[in-house]
Amino acid sequence: MAETVARWHQTLIKAAFTIGVSLTGLAGVTGCAAPGGSAGAGLSQEVITPSDEPEVRRRARIRLELAVNYFEMGKATVALDEVKQSLANDPTYADAYNLRGLIYMRLNDLAQAEDSFRRALSLRPSDPNVLHNNAWLLCQQQKYAEADKQFTQVLANPTYTARSKTLMAQGLCQARAGENTVAEQTLLRAYELDAGNPVVGYNLADLLTRRGDLTRAQFYIRRINNSELANAESLWLGIKIERGLGDAVAVRQLTEQLRKRFPDSRELSALERGAFND
Repeated sequence: MAETVARWHQTLIKAAFTIGVSLTGLAGVTGCAAPGGSAGAGLSQEVITPSDEPEVRRRARIRLELAVNYFEMGKATVALDEVKQSLANDPTYADAYNLRGLIYMRLNDLAQAEDSFRRALSLRPSDPNVLHNNAWLLCQQQKYAEADKQFTQVLANPTYTARSKTLMAQGLCQARAGENTVAEQTLLRAYELDAGNPVVGYNLADLLTRRGDLTRAQFYIRRINNSELANAESLWLGIKIERGLGDAVAVRQLTEQLRKRFPDSRELSALERGAFND
């Protein structure tokens, strides 16, 4: 499922969605660039405005804004250099540590990512953006119970606004842990808040297919495949669902799309081998 998430994110990036890094960047890369604190973090601290922003923080903020831009362009090492400069100016900048954690996750250095989020949380223990990112890191480390607890802590914050993103990440992590029934309920909550998110819709359809509820799975996968966000994965899952429901017309239409749009995909290769149960 992790590979499915990553491939869906590639599709989303091509569709001009701002994601940042894998599921973690969904939590708050924009918040990293906010002067004096995370945007939308729901904290009670006073916001630092330009008139009272210390010079060291101003310099650190400018460097961090550059780092965010490089990070969103996929230039992780350049972004890391800017973050280092930001922290050299202000080593108490929690947002810089948060972004540093995201960068190290992209670079697959989980130990450094863990250290970065730990430092950010030591400065702002209740920041939901950092907590979300750290929870996803815990999920990557297969610390599923800890990750779930931290996701729940984020969602308990009444002023936190990115609830659909955290529910999505929590649901994906629960599925990775093999808690499919709980994951389905969590993803349904995410879907209620953001029905247009194809990562949520795809994974709901996948979970429903796994337990044999093809009619409900058909609803979610058709919404994706009837949109511009359809990709090889969604078309292949749609083919398997329609085949299971006996809709030969739909199978033929989806097959034609898969052959035409994704001729080099492994999904088309699986279709041609008849590997419907892989």
